[in-house]
This record gives sequence, structure tokens and C-alpha cells, in this order.
Amino acid sequence: MVGEQGGRDEFISEGFHYWSKKDSFRKHMELEKSNYEIRLLATICSCRFLLKNALPFRGHDEMEKSNNKGLFIEVLSLIREDNEKIFKVTLENAPKNEKLTSPTIKKDIVDCFSKEIIKSICDEIGKDMFAILVDESRNVSKKEQMVIVLRYVDRLGIVKERFIGIVRMLDTSSLTLKAVIDTIFSNNNLSMA
Repeated sequence: MVGEQGGRDEFISEGFHYWSKKDSFRKHMELEKSNYEIRLLATICSCRFLLKNALPFRGHDEMEKSNNKGLFIEVLSLIREDNEKIFKVTLENAPKNEKLTSPTIKKDIVDCFSKEIIKSICDEIGKDMFAILVDESRNVSKKEQMVIVLRYVDRLGIVKERFIGIVRMLDTSSLTLKAVIDTIFSNNNLSMA
């Protein structure tokens, strides 16, 4: 008799409102959200330090027993040494699927920093004149790539050159190069005019 085995159809027909521990669940969710925010801020802080100092993120072996886990893990470990709140929710104390130390997470954070930096460069240029420097070459794995640099004069009269990015190219025809440059310009509110 399957219908008589344990439980009621509370979630099916009557809904969630009879559950006696909904406040406990709400408190648990708030605590998890707070822990996630602490973990995320520590990860962002570690990334910011490494980016600001042009340091590599990864080590040879990032396993917990390794002596050289890489600068990202080492900086995160240093941040948490004197902060009990961060210590309780990061690295080995974090849920296994939510450590926020994967290469994908770090790459997403770096991409966010990159977008903010490019936006500030474009805001500094504003409607003033600038030049674009483009160079195309192959990398070690024989894939075509294009480097884009903007050159402009700031409000103090200082000539600045700012690296905007490296774009992987399928081919190096002039139409493809122009299309990529146009996309970068439109994404950053820049105009050839």
C-alpha cells in the first residue's frame, strides 16, 4: 500500500504553510547568504591584490597538502589569518561546491575588473580624440590574436597608452579585424567619429 506509507501530501495539495520550521529555514538561508558574501569579498580582495601587483594566480599544485599552492590561495590564507569571520567560511571551512577558488570563478572576477578598468579609461577619454594601435600575431599555440591599445592625451596634457585587450581571431582579413574593432568600440561607447 504505497498511499499509506509515511507522510502527507503537504507539498502537493496543501502547500508549504503548515511546515513548523519555516523560520529556521529562513534564518539558515540568511546565514548562508552572509557566509557567501564574506567568502566572495575575500576572493575578490585576493584577486584585486594579485592584479594590482601583476602577479600570477596559480601555483603548480593547489591541493591542500601542497607546500606551494600558488599566490591566490596564499593571499586568501593570509587574509583569513587575522579575521575569524573569514576563516570560518573560506577554503577548508567552505562547502565543497562553494569555495570560490576555481579557475572559472577567478576568471569571472578578473573579467569584471577588466570591464571596470576599460570603462574608466573610456570615461577619461570621453568625447576627446584618441588613436587606436592594433597589432596582430600568432601565439605559441599558433592561434591568431589581436592586441588593442588606445593612445590619448588626458586633461593634464599627458600622453597615455592604455592596453584594452587581446582578442583571439579566426582569421586576419581586414574585414574580420574591422568587425572586432567595431564591436569593441560599440561595447565601450567609443566612436571613430
